[in-house]
Amino acid sequence: MTSILKTIGSVVSSKGLDKPAYEVLSSEKNYETRKYHPAKWVSTAVQSMEHEKARSAGFQRLFQYITGENKSEMKVEMTAPVSTRVEPGAGPNCESTFTVSFFIPPEHQENPPQPKNPNVFIEERPGFEAYVRSFGGFANEDSWVTEAKKLSEDLKEKTSEIRQDFWYTAGYNSPFQLFGRTNEIWFVKK
Repeated sequence: MTSILKTIGSVVSSKGLDKPAYEVLSSEKNYETRKYHPAKWVSTAVQSMEHEKARSAGFQRLFQYITGENKSEMKVEMTAPVSTRVEPGAGPNCESTFTVSFFIPPEHQENPPQPKNPNVFIEERPGFEAYVRSFGGFANEDSWVTEAKKLSEDLKEKTSEIRQDFWYTAGYNSPFQLFGRTNEIWFVKK
């Protein structure tokens, strides 16, 4: 019971959560270039027309995993951010694929508990470089797209360097945290 309360507490406060390791390679006015280290994430893919609905459905599946719905029946600490890989659909009225992920805490990186849910999987992300734009407030469908467009405009001279088949959103805070919120857009370099 204490572990569940601790997990819920970390979700509410978002303080002291483990985060994936990265180095800042450069810092511009509106974005940073970061190099992320290889790491394991627990992930689930959701087909949807809407980012927020997909993220919510994915979050619920992953929350079940960290609260013990895994083959080891082990509680896993909450981490930040909740990243969502957005793979746009073929057209404006097509579903996109949203892969929602939690970073696996360092103590479980070598041997993470295996999911019971067949829709949840362990993802090994290789190291990667990304252009990252941070913004505050409560992110929603419009703000994710608006901030992605702003980052795209800032990087228009570097378009050939950026993966065009997907991009990431990253949210660091619980919905209960009212101030000091951090959200990010990640454009991965080729």
